Amino acid sequence: MSYQYKFQRILTLKEKEKDEVQEMYRGSIEKFETVAGKLYECLKKKETLELHQESKLQGGLSVQDIRHHQQFITNLEKTISYFQDLVIQARNRMNWYEEKLIDMNVEVKKYEKMKEKDLERFLQNIQSMENKQLDEVSVVQYLKRGVR
Repeated sequence: MSYQYKFQRILTLKEKEKDEVQEMYRGSIEKFETVAGKLYECLKKKETLELHQESKLQGGLSVQDIRHHQQFITNLEKTISYFQDLVIQARNRMNWYEEKLIDMNVEVKKYEKMKEKDLERFLQNIQSMENKQLDEVSVVQYLKRGVR
């Protein structure tokens, strides 16, 4: 008599779904890190440019150069704003997948717990059947000895 869990297919399906969500979550983490890295680079570039412009202003700078630097900083700020939006979207996507993964983990744990309890019941049934058989054998042996 071998043990067979009646919801094994469902458990396998839920584990597969959980693995897929986990892969999507990993992908969203990588996307977030990539976009956040680009945002950091832009912020660093802006900071460096502003420091460079400030040091040049100390020594004197033409109006044309000031306009050029200001235009470049404005464009950089637009790029920073764009990457900030992307970071927010990536963070939201990452958080959504994290919540979904937590839900999937809970669901899989429920089925695993049901499987453990079912296995426990199965083993208890086997144990009780063995005990009944042993009782029957001992009664038969007792009756055989008593008849003599």
